[in-house]
Amino acid sequence: MIAFEDALLRSIDQTQLGKFAAVHTPEEITARRAGRPVGSVKAAPKVSTTIRLSAEVSAAFRATGNGWQTRIDAALKDWLRTHSPI
Repeated sequence: MIAFEDALLRSIDQTQLGKFAAVHTPEEITARRAGRPVGSVKAAPKVSTTIRLSAEVSAAFRATGNGWQTRIDAALKDWLRTHSPI
């Protein structure tokens, strides 16, 4: 418990000195709306779609961890650079 108290006091000191981000009050936290701020738009929005992949392709990309859908998107963009889609 002493370690926690020391860490808490150190955190308060750092905040008062402005070393780290400001501490928000409970009122500020509850007043903030969840999600992206109104009016913000991604530079290049993506389109939601459904495609059917072979089990081996799906497993291989999923095995790479988080962001596997983005890597599939990059692989398809790479293919488009060298091939005609029609």
